[in-house]
Amino acid sequence: MNQNTDLPRNNKSYSLMTLILFWCGLVIMTSMYITIPLSDVFAQAFQISVSQVAWIGSAFSLCYALGCLLYGPFSDRYGRKIFLVASIIGLTVITITIGFVNSFFWLIVLRGLQGLIAAAFAPISLVYAGEMFPPHKRLTAVGFISSGLLMAGIVGQVFSGIVNERLGWHGIFFVQGIVYGITAIIVITLLPKDDLHRPKEHILLKFKQMTGLLKQPQLLLAFSVTFVLLLSLVGMYTVLGSYLSSPKFGLSPQQILYIRAAGIAGMLLSPFAGRIAQKLGTAAVLRGGLALAAAGLFALGFSASLPVIILMSIVFVSGIALITPVIISIVSQLGGQSRGSAISFNAFILFLGASTGPMIALKLLKTGNYLLSFEILGSILVLGLLVSLFLRISSRAAVKSEKMSAAPAE
Repeated sequence: MNQNTDLPRNNKSYSLMTLILFWCGLVIMTSMYITIPLSDVFAQAFQISVSQVAWIGSAFSLCYALGCLLYGPFSDRYGRKIFLVASIIGLTVITITIGFVNSFFWLIVLRGLQGLIAAAFAPISLVYAGEMFPPHKRLTAVGFISSGLLMAGIVGQVFSGIVNERLGWHGIFFVQGIVYGITAIIVITLLPKDDLHRPKEHILLKFKQMTGLLKQPQLLLAFSVTFVLLLSLVGMYTVLGSYLSSPKFGLSPQQILYIRAAGIAGMLLSPFAGRIAQKLGTAAVLRGGLALAAAGLFALGFSASLPVIILMSIVFVSGIALITPVIISIVSQLGGQSRGSAISFNAFILFLGASTGPMIALKLLKTGNYLLSFEILGSILVLGLLVSLFLRISSRAAVKSEKMSAAPAE
């Protein structure tokens, strides 16, 4: 399809584009995670149960997942940047509006709308990177975007905890809205427009291509692996926050924030996942990352030592950080001529897992057994590892595909 050879740029401009996409992924996705540390705050503010509070996060995640199915086909027809800009401007407005809300019902509604608007970024940015970057820089760009998306899981929690202590939960959305406004200006002025030729296919044809993906067994296996990634990440941090505040440790919210922040160290592997895959092979990195993440979760459950818990949380996050860009590369390869639709559907599955994570975690916490909670989450990752064994991935297939293919979208 679209080749990026007619868009010559120097290394400096590609570096700037990568930095902007990383920043956008980071700040946009913080919206999904800012409510995780605030369960007690919302429960007291609205006089509701903790299980009801979970819907503040899940409403965002579910609508985000659905939105991932919509924007890919539309951006295939009308372009990527226009949707990125429109979504960030929309996020600015809706996020500031949430800051004025004092009703639980309207908070849920607006959080869902926020998720629907934010959904434009993940699938579109990944396809944008494939169209605008040369093949030898593409995996690195995807790695940085993935790193931003993952790092948001921790940065969002730390950000909301700090702002809540100083300005209250309403202030979180006001500050975040200002950040989105600044980000919109950056994207409008500095991110190149994708002036590429686009086939004038009917939008319904694009959605039909998505349904066809469900008939491909290998893609279904890859989507199954994708599903467990954010499910386990969000689930782990939900359980960990409760575990560290329990009488066993009795940590303050501020101390828990520091421990959450330590996980950022594990995210630093994501931009290098492509290079690691070139050396070790895609299959080895995928399965090794799943094994590493599962081992970190199991160790979290068995350890009563705070330093070990911090270390194992970093190990767990490192595994997730390795897997995410690699599974995107695999899905792109398996999608063939429907790569754009495959990446959009993969984003849908990824954030469907994110919306399922807190629900499972809260059910597990009701047992009062933290060991069991961590072990079950670890077992879910082991299931993902077993599924990955049935993926037919040649040693460096996905990496070679990324090097040889000039565009990952249809």
